[in-house]
Amino acid sequence: MFSKTCEYGLRAMIYIAQQSNEQNRVSLVDIAEKINSPAPFTAKILQQLVKNELIKSNKGPTGGFEIEEAKLNLIKLSDIVNVLDGDSIYQGCGLGLKECNEKEPCPLHFKFVEIREKLKIMLENTSLMNLINDVDSINLGVKL
Repeated sequence: MFSKTCEYGLRAMIYIAQQSNEQNRVSLVDIAEKINSPAPFTAKILQQLVKNELIKSNKGPTGGFEIEEAKLNLIKLSDIVNVLDGDSIYQGCGLGLKECNEKEPCPLHFKFVEIREKLKIMLENTSLMNLINDVDSINLGVKL
């Protein structure tokens, strides 16, 4: 449902959020390793997230990527998806057909519309802090 870029971006943001919540900055190499993504690809994703002010990048020996503490509750999964994939996840046909709408629906149209709406609500109502708390409360640690 999400592009590979978005999948890796979501994983990276969750990992950075976990580390930021513990007052740690993380390097590109560490992030790429934790999310199992090639470093150059991860770098491009992180550039987009920095450009859109979802994360901060600090240079130098104590540098790395972080999310401001105040933003952990404010950044919703929908913010990340919108930066990396736009709103395409909320549009289009579930079967990939060009001509699919209310008047000429594919066999999945109405079920897919319902699923997309639930996904949109979940993404808009789930913050990074929600995910950090969920992971911490069930004591899973980082398993991305």
